[in-house]
Amino acid sequence: MSSSIMRTVTRTVGRTPLRVATAPAATRALSVRLFSSRKSQHKHIPTSKASINPGVLGALAAGALAGWYFYSGAETGPSNRDSWRKVNFHNVYKDIASLLEDEDYDDGSYGPVFVRLAWHASGTYDRKTGTGGSDGATIRFTPESGHGANAGLDVARARLEPLKKKYPHISYGDLYTLAGVVAVQELGGPTVRWRPGRSDEKVSEHCTPDGRLPDAAQGANHVRDIFYRMGFNDQEIAALVGAHALGRCHSTRSGYEGPWNASPTVFTNFFYTELLEDKWVPKKWDGPAQYVDKDTKSFMMLPADVAFKTDPQFRKYVEKYAADQDAFFADFAPAFTKLLELGVKFPTDAPVYEFKTLE
Repeated sequence: MSSSIMRTVTRTVGRTPLRVATAPAATRALSVRLFSSRKSQHKHIPTSKASINPGVLGALAAGALAGWYFYSGAETGPSNRDSWRKVNFHNVYKDIASLLEDEDYDDGSYGPVFVRLAWHASGTYDRKTGTGGSDGATIRFTPESGHGANAGLDVARARLEPLKKKYPHISYGDLYTLAGVVAVQELGGPTVRWRPGRSDEKVSEHCTPDGRLPDAAQGANHVRDIFYRMGFNDQEIAALVGAHALGRCHSTRSGYEGPWNASPTVFTNFFYTELLEDKWVPKKWDGPAQYVDKDTKSFMMLPADVAFKTDPQFRKYVEKYAADQDAFFADFAPAFTKLLELGVKFPTDAPVYEFKTLE
């Protein structure tokens, strides 16, 4: 479906956020096809079938986790760099997918917060020092779990914790990054290649310092400083920011408030189309500086988002992705895989997965 037609669909629904993830399966599948330029038809291509062993099966705790605890210093568990060999990741994928929909949470899906968890667990990497990234999963320890940019991610970790109990040999690093892949694919996005082999740190002393994740209040220079530190170029940065099509900001977490577009539980190129086609004006409120669309004031953009419209180098990619969702998907998938793998020393025989979606 063309970008112009998808925009017409968005306008037709009255620019009211859609709770696609909570719909019955048939309706949700139709909605994903409606907002995506192609229906996903993924295939699984591990590099070594012999290295994939069936995992330990158990009963998944019913319902949502009642509470959450912070890992403050140390933990014990069976997962290590080689324990992934005992995990059936196809089953893990399916179980994560089963956790996405919840009509009582946010816009009806945990998918957006799973993507954010995977992103923030990985985006602390510093290529100069070789520190940070998803290897170690230090995001579950204080003080890193309490960094301002990670506010609200305890919700995602709590949602996934029963799966760590069910699959004790999976590392938290693998679990959190796989959750991001599941969310992208099951919400209508591209196939994202993923491989296991991350290990978990056992103590909090390996936490990264605060300030390694992007500051939404800053502009293009800051965005480049953050992502260049990780080893990304402008095209990859512009592709990654398109994930802001998912989810919303919460004043109780980031301080900002509102969704980026009308379909926050469907992976689309709407971040780019909205950024270019709407007129964005400063929001009048007591919170931090952000923008709202002039016509309805229903949607928002962060100062760092607007930089992708005003910076000439970023804008050329924004225009490309706004005009062609397939081009966005094609560039997002490898950039997201790269993000999730930063700093990870994978075993040489770790298989590469391309998981099939459930619908």
